[in-house]
Amino acid sequence: MIEIMDTTLRDGEQTSGVSFAAHEKLSIAQMLLNELGVDRLEIASAHVSEGEFEGVKMISEWAKRSNNLHKLEVLGLVDGGASIQWIEKAGCRVMNLLAKGSYKHVTEQLRRVPEQHFEDIRKEIALAQRRGMEVNVYLETWSNGMVDSPDYVFRMIDALKDLPVRRFMIPDTLGILNPFNAYEYCRQMVERYPGLQFDFHAHNDYDLAVANVLSAVRAGIKGVHTTVNGLGERAGNAPLSSVLAIIKDQLQEETNLREDKINKVSRLVESFSGIRVAPNRPVVGESVFTQCAGVHADGDRKNCLYYNALLPERFGRVREYALGKTSGKSNISKNLEALGIDMDEETMRKVTERIIELGDKKEMVTQEDLPYIISDLLNQDGVADQKIRILNYSLSLAQGLRPVATLKIEIDGEAYEQSASGDGQYDAFMRALRMIYTDLGRPFPMLTNYSVSIPPGGRTDAFVQTIISWNFAGVDFKTRGLDGDQTEAAIKATIKMLNRIESGS
Repeated sequence: MIEIMDTTLRDGEQTSGVSFAAHEKLSIAQMLLNELGVDRLEIASAHVSEGEFEGVKMISEWAKRSNNLHKLEVLGLVDGGASIQWIEKAGCRVMNLLAKGSYKHVTEQLRRVPEQHFEDIRKEIALAQRRGMEVNVYLETWSNGMVDSPDYVFRMIDALKDLPVRRFMIPDTLGILNPFNAYEYCRQMVERYPGLQFDFHAHNDYDLAVANVLSAVRAGIKGVHTTVNGLGERAGNAPLSSVLAIIKDQLQEETNLREDKINKVSRLVESFSGIRVAPNRPVVGESVFTQCAGVHADGDRKNCLYYNALLPERFGRVREYALGKTSGKSNISKNLEALGIDMDEETMRKVTERIIELGDKKEMVTQEDLPYIISDLLNQDGVADQKIRILNYSLSLAQGLRPVATLKIEIDGEAYEQSASGDGQYDAFMRALRMIYTDLGRPFPMLTNYSVSIPPGGRTDAFVQTIISWNFAGVDFKTRGLDGDQTEAAIKATIKMLNRIESGS
């Protein structure tokens, strides 16, 4: 069983621009412990601020009531008991003591000889024990220590191994490791000290945090540190969602995590942190369970040929099939199945062609757009031949000036051009069009109603369906247009109207 300690509320909050309010910290802690099933939480650093103190106190009071207090940890310093007093006053009982894990940091940053530092640590641990506090020890910059001064690292562990230290935490503080030396260094620690429990803490400076966690667990490490969405200083920490997946799928190890809650936790932290999750982030990214290529959808229909172990249902997600210029009939069929729509091969061909055409103008066509596209395609208002076509048009909008439209239109093979201003871009377009019809002595219909709708969800990139009601020679009828731009959708509906009148239908 691999133990997960999540440090989103401490190390994750060191992400540039991220600062969680006390109630936000509490909500994240409750979800991580109660819903996701994380084993431990590092929730703060001692002495950061008064607000930090109040947040820790709020979480510890809830944890005490819910029997989770032993799962909360706070980073403390070797400072003569000041951190211990702060942590105790905030209501917590576990201190993660930050010590120096490299010879350079002890001699150049603290300006102490190793034995002096070890003695300072012993005193801090003894004081914590007298106050009934559990202690874990961070070997800060341990990875640098293993590269530059492994003898110092081993001297440090030798000096502390018989003390009441629950866990030794070995961080790649500056993110310098790779999967090869991470495995080797972790293996040395485990084999040299088989009676001790080690946690591995990865940073992502080389985008190797998850790979290094995999190597650490392979080497025998039983505890790993993560953050939700990979938050953390500089390039961040190992993302909880990815660590969850590799431990189970790549290493066949078990954790106490409930996979189906990870997406919910990710969305909560995304909201509170203001740091958007990349659409292609594994497991929790918006588009990672979306198939775009038609050949993949076809394979999925034929015994799930393009599935892997990362099934979206594991993580509270669903598989989707993108609609766009790379779509094939299989992608569309999958979406139609989800909507409960059935259609014949010829209609399917037309819908496919229309989606590819629209996909060239828009990054992605969504399932919510599909009924609008089908409706637009199948409701062609009885017009077969397009006797009236728009050759060109230009719409201009400037602050303090009325919108202007210039229109060039073809009627029965002849081109006509006109310009006009209006109260809006579509109004200007209609005025220019009416002027052409007036000059030709042609009757022009009356617009009686105009409605705009988009698919549910309020997306700003959604297709716009414009339905316009007309009256011509005493007959009421409607035409519709579909486009990513509202004005262009209205223009399409208008051209359909003109061709319907021209055909006499």
